[in-house]
Amino acid sequence: MAHLELIPKRDLSSFRKLAIGSWKTAYDPTVYGTLTVRMDKAMAYIEAFRQRTGVRLTVTHLVAKAMGEALRRCPDANAILRFNRIYLRQRVTLSTLVVQTDGGKVDLTSARIEDADKKNLKEIANDLEEAVRRVRERRDVALEKGKGTIQKIPYLFLNTFTWLLSFFMYTLNLDMSRFGMPKDAFGSAIITNVGSLGLDTAYVPLAPYTRVPIFVAPGAVKEVPVVEDGKVVPGKVMNINATFDHRFIDGFHAGVLANTLREMLENPFESFDALPEAADAAAPVATAVG
Repeated sequence: MAHLELIPKRDLSSFRKLAIGSWKTAYDPTVYGTLTVRMDKAMAYIEAFRQRTGVRLTVTHLVAKAMGEALRRCPDANAILRFNRIYLRQRVTLSTLVVQTDGGKVDLTSARIEDADKKNLKEIANDLEEAVRRVRERRDVALEKGKGTIQKIPYLFLNTFTWLLSFFMYTLNLDMSRFGMPKDAFGSAIITNVGSLGLDTAYVPLAPYTRVPIFVAPGAVKEVPVVEDGKVVPGKVMNINATFDHRFIDGFHAGVLANTLREMLENPFESFDALPEAADAAAPVATAVG
């Protein structure tokens, strides 16, 4: 008689199959941390930006822009390991995790923002909106081809497959798009807004096959008591939860990244795009997904 009564789960998503094939042991170089930032000014900036530009700006866009600037200031964190050597990326590419639903099955995939350090918020919002739309409408041909390839891999060979995938794409640095694998699908860092799920704090595990050393998970914006000028007053705060690969990102790098995020999010009117005058505001041009 069996120890447990079990039945195999059918129709696993491509994300779940990759997760099964990625992790073998808890022995890893992962470091976790949380930065709590005041969001009163950031929320006011988002509202003003929406009214002046017609673009539905979100917290995800602010975090993406701030993260792009943080990696520009700390290029050593914009890197990848190959043959146990650190290689610096020449471009700052970020990705955000997007939920796909199809026939009751939920899947996770990524939408990229290229050159996030050079783009303004309006460009980031428009780029991300289009990327998310392509993903959710399954119009990203390379991504869909890659997911189709993953679905064909037998469960027994998932560990070998993800190891080989990472080895060819990152260790050997080969373009595998001809075999159905999208080029640099995850970029320098991954942002996933767990606040949209109502969570304040959540740490995303590093996915070894992606070779991404930084996962950033902004939490929900909450109103809590804060101390201001010696008095307890209501204030809006948000946790920015991060997971780092300690093999080449240490406390110094984390400090530069954290300080940049705090500086920009707590001083948005000085740090992000200058807002147009009301008379010069453009007509609505986009509705971004946050």
